[in-house]
Amino acid sequence: MAIQWFPGHMHKAGLEIKKKLPEIDLVIEVLDARIPFSSANPMLSKLRGDKPCIKLLNKTDLADPEMTATWQQYLEQEQGVKTLAISAQQHDCRQVILQLVTEMLPDVTSSVRKIQAMIMGIPNVGKSTLINTLAERQIAKTGNEPAITKMQQRIKIDNVMVLHDTPGVLWGNLENPGTGYRLAVSGAIKETAFENEDIALYAAAYLLKQYPEALQQRFNLDTLPENETALLETLAVKRGCLRAGGMPDLERISKILLTELRAGKLAPITLETPQMMETELVELEQIRAEKAEKKALRKQKKNR
Repeated sequence: MAIQWFPGHMHKAGLEIKKKLPEIDLVIEVLDARIPFSSANPMLSKLRGDKPCIKLLNKTDLADPEMTATWQQYLEQEQGVKTLAISAQQHDCRQVILQLVTEMLPDVTSSVRKIQAMIMGIPNVGKSTLINTLAERQIAKTGNEPAITKMQQRIKIDNVMVLHDTPGVLWGNLENPGTGYRLAVSGAIKETAFENEDIALYAAAYLLKQYPEALQQRFNLDTLPENETALLETLAVKRGCLRAGGMPDLERISKILLTELRAGKLAPITLETPQMMETELVELEQIRAEKAEKKALRKQKKNR
């Protein structure tokens, strides 16, 4: 199933970001540490160009710590950015971020003017909570539902920095199917854009492969089912999610699995690896090439 979700205000936000960027010294992009690749909007990367950039891998308390370190190394080497692994709950989060910002821009820091930083991120990566932490007051509205922030705002952070907030922006065409699924699993896309059972099956297949021990421990399984469908059926029986006649209620158990996964109740889990992403990008290029070839053939036939 192709997952697409692009509210109208996000298109407007993209235009506003592009207009504002010439005034900006530094871009801070907030990522979900569970999906560092899928939560990075490629449109934002193009918009910022060669602006200095910090990628904050947020929600590290929910992510696999070994994979978070692997992702930091990958992003810094491959993309030439600085990274920080953070959690909104850590007490020194604000200090660590401000220190890195000033270290990256020594010329601006030593001048009389404040650093102009733009904070970006797709919905539900914890951007608003982070802004409130930096500002040390309730500035941005927060919530578990994606797409809370709808307009830009400027926030003064001590005498160091002015933070330009932007709405969470997804991109209009999620070409890579895996990206769409992982965004949905993490909660970055509203449930109206997908079916819980479809997303839960994707998550179940990944967990069986990458985190089998976490599944066994959380759901008290002696052995693991052979595939994702069998896993959901087994979990439905375990949790009493049954329809009339004792049939597994896959919709109910899908919601339970996704809710517990998002809350970190299974284990600290990361939903993608750099190797996975490189493989998917190669496959995506092949898909694009095939589409371009078909389009050229259609055009050639039309012109005959």
